[in-house]
Amino acid sequence: MKQLIIVESPSKAKTIQKYLGGDVVVLASKGHICDLPARSLGIDIADGFKPQYVVTPEKKETIDKLAQAVAKYKTVYLATDPDREGEAISWHLKNTLGISGDKVRIEFNEISPKAVRAAMEKPREINMNLVDSQQARRVLDRLVGYKISPILARKLAPSGNKTGMSAGRVQSAALKMIVDRENEIRAFVPEEYWTIIAELFKEGDRHIKANLIKAAFNDFDGKKTKITDAASAASLVARMKGAAYTVDEVKKGVVTAKPAPPFTTSTMQQEANHKLNMSADRAIRVAQQLYEGVNVGGEGLHALITYIRTDSVRVSPDFSAAALGFIRANYGAEFAPSSPNVYKTSASAQDAHEAIRPISLERTPQSLEGKLERDQFRLYKLIYERFLASQMKPALYNTMRVHIAGEDGEGRMGFVVHGRSVKFKGFTAVYSATSDKEKDEDDGIEVDTMPDLNEGDRLELGNATSEQKFTKPPARYTDASLVKAMEENGIGRPSTYASIISVIAKREYTEKEGKSIKPTPRGEKVCEYMEKNFPDIMSLDFTARLEGALDKIALGGYPWQDLIGAFYPRLQRFIERAAKSAGEDKLPDEVSDVVCDKCGAKMVIKEGRYGKFLACPNYPACKNIKKFVEVVGKCPKCGADVLKKTSRSGKTFYGCADYPKCDFTSWELPAPKLCPECGGAMRMNTRDGVTTYICMNRDCRHREKAPSGEGGETR
Repeated sequence: MKQLIIVESPSKAKTIQKYLGGDVVVLASKGHICDLPARSLGIDIADGFKPQYVVTPEKKETIDKLAQAVAKYKTVYLATDPDREGEAISWHLKNTLGISGDKVRIEFNEISPKAVRAAMEKPREINMNLVDSQQARRVLDRLVGYKISPILARKLAPSGNKTGMSAGRVQSAALKMIVDRENEIRAFVPEEYWTIIAELFKEGDRHIKANLIKAAFNDFDGKKTKITDAASAASLVARMKGAAYTVDEVKKGVVTAKPAPPFTTSTMQQEANHKLNMSADRAIRVAQQLYEGVNVGGEGLHALITYIRTDSVRVSPDFSAAALGFIRANYGAEFAPSSPNVYKTSASAQDAHEAIRPISLERTPQSLEGKLERDQFRLYKLIYERFLASQMKPALYNTMRVHIAGEDGEGRMGFVVHGRSVKFKGFTAVYSATSDKEKDEDDGIEVDTMPDLNEGDRLELGNATSEQKFTKPPARYTDASLVKAMEENGIGRPSTYASIISVIAKREYTEKEGKSIKPTPRGEKVCEYMEKNFPDIMSLDFTARLEGALDKIALGGYPWQDLIGAFYPRLQRFIERAAKSAGEDKLPDEVSDVVCDKCGAKMVIKEGRYGKFLACPNYPACKNIKKFVEVVGKCPKCGADVLKKTSRSGKTFYGCADYPKCDFTSWELPAPKLCPECGGAMRMNTRDGVTTYICMNRDCRHREKAPSGEGGETR
């Protein structure tokens, strides 16, 4: 008799159905079927914080279909994702559908025929520790959001703009990180410094550039020389022109560079942002597709990677051994270590799953080129190559550090240049990870090749130059650096990083400037209010401790009601104090450029149940309102306005206001002209106040600086 498998995703259902054929029937719940009620707290505080779950209204038809299927099959398996969220979905499915038996839960780290069939041979009971951890998180988030959001709206939101002003437990801590960084940038006072470069050469050989690191009137002992003004720099350059130069030290060596571990959720999002310019949200959505199954041209649905929500760098011994064989066969024995590389997972990681890796190394990126959607292919290639490189030998580099002494009648000057060349490619034959460390430019210039220099060699000065520079403030967070910082601070977990960044952007607490994330005035005001009135929620340390407690519940070491019981009384005291506090510091209404055609005042932007609209500020004397349209630029095809719009799935896109006459649309903010090289659309990229037009055609990538004053408008 056929067996029934219920998963949460339709794509996952189709992939498993294809793999197992007629042996099973696979249906999807399409995510959670139960949740807390939308319009009430849904938590019985007096009864141990008992959640009052209700069936999600839009899931009634799905539940009816699943219930009919459950009644037909003797054996039912629940195969939702192998994490706390998936465990909770299975628990709700079992209870709501009345599925009999205890051992109905199956899980697998990859969607392959072998893995799914093996899981079906070993069904288990639902892990209530994981369910309880998810329940605790849901209850914590509901208490914070439901209790604090109305106070925020009442105290801060402009009159009539009560929607969209809300608080979140983990999101608030992330917002604080962004606002704190912005305050650091504002408080930063740049310091002037100068770099001094000597262009030197050995007779008959090529020129090299060396940085001045020390200048003294007697010896080289002590700290590096710091030049802080133009006069000192000019004086040193003048001295250099009359000095004699000698190589006084040459150090040669071999440096080993080890491969990076295979991806975790966090490192995948970071590297996808660095190398592919994908947002954290986009990277996790594409990775989910690769995990659940994508349409491979000419072959139908195939799952390509293992489970994507993980903080572990562990790899199964069998797959590691297979990887070594693949490397020997395809790259040569010299690239394969004698035993598999093993990476240490951080002490705070849950280590519930393997690292993210391809399901089969035979599915090379080359074999899939042209068979996947663009972002699917790019991310799969990144994951594949990162994993393969992680199993290879280290790279070796020949290094050379040359110290050059310059002597004149006044004293001595010291210059340094570094050289590095590849001795053995190792893992870099496949992949090189992005470094987030800035090189100390004052520690000498590094070049790929060096002339043959030996101690005692005399060098001639070709040129001496100086360059004024200023110390830089800390950089704003990007998706990549914010994910890394949240992980380091224990804020959120692998499954939540992307949604945290997405939520604070949707609430208009943050905005993007190029790849950089900066707080909006609204976000800064919310952060200031929350820090003053709800310091626990804004404390990174407190948030991290809560995450640790949730991990402890998942391991069975802590009743979840005890965590809520310890948290809630203090939260309630803060809520009561904030609700009673005198004075309101409301955000002002945003003023538009649209003039009220009834009284002549400039209309303001308000937000209602159905989104933003324009209203006359002289209400109630003038009750004029208009539809809000956000114009962000000019259409590159016809010159009409380009409007910022929202798709049914909630994603922002840009479209011509003259639709359907003009059908131009773009997921990225378009430039007001087409590419002069290929005729395709270009996107606008703004960084440090400078706007650049970049062609969206990956085979072209033409770039040009935008005219000064380029910008959008809203009306």
